[in-house]
Amino acid sequence: MKNSLEQFLHRLKGNQQMIIGLVLLVILVVIAIFGPAMAPYNPKYLNDDVLAAPGGAYLLGSDKMGRDVLSMILYGVRTSLIIGFIAALIAAFMGVLIGGIAGYFGGIIDKILNEVMNIFMMLPTFFLILLIVALFGSSMTNVMIVIGMTSWVSNARLMRAQAISIKERTFVKSAITMGESKWHILLHHVIPNGIFPIIAQTTMNISGAILTEASLSFLGLGDPNVFSLGQIISAGKLVLPRCWWISTFSGLAVVIIVLTFFLIGDGINRVLSPKMDANK
Repeated sequence: MKNSLEQFLHRLKGNQQMIIGLVLLVILVVIAIFGPAMAPYNPKYLNDDVLAAPGGAYLLGSDKMGRDVLSMILYGVRTSLIIGFIAALIAAFMGVLIGGIAGYFGGIIDKILNEVMNIFMMLPTFFLILLIVALFGSSMTNVMIVIGMTSWVSNARLMRAQAISIKERTFVKSAITMGESKWHILLHHVIPNGIFPIIAQTTMNISGAILTEASLSFLGLGDPNVFSLGQIISAGKLVLPRCWWISTFSGLAVVIIVLTFFLIGDGINRVLSPKMDANK
């Protein structure tokens, strides 16, 4: 495990794509943490300057209710990151556990869990999320949980493949010979040694969760009590022809966030698979 981590960090140093993604991530995290202090106005405050163009008192303009667009975006970035991270962590936890059990234990357990994965893969995920949010409410907690619980299959398939490979290695067979239980081997040997591809997939899942939340908010199914980038885009579409800045700047914020996690995820893949850079 220690050697794998050292190799990972050594390859990371020469990966510019990954470094760019990490720099952008640090900036986004700073914005998420200090957004309220950085915001020039209270995003809920209704100013007299309705639909003010970018510049002057409003760097990115104001919306049809006089709210500062920059302040709303700063709060929206925080919402997107919270939902993205927590939803992806839920998906990672479920995927690692289910995939690890299926791959390591095998037999009838593997067959049952594999069929469950196939069922989830065939479901129209976004419409399932729409249905659940419509039935149980669109609170931020509900949105995070439902996105996480519908996006775990890719992690599970990766972990299953890793577990099938790792359980045949010498150190696992040695642990079996020493009398360690199957659960102990799974949690202390199989999962830790197969977790790195899941990390890369999880960063991609963060992007997917952020896009899903933005889509829900754009359709009016997001949490109305928090500022969301999708919500801002939706509010700006009504005045888009003559007041382009509302939807444009919030849309660019979504693009930058998604691009950040794509760069990190793809960078991790290249770090874990140096042949990808060799074939580039």
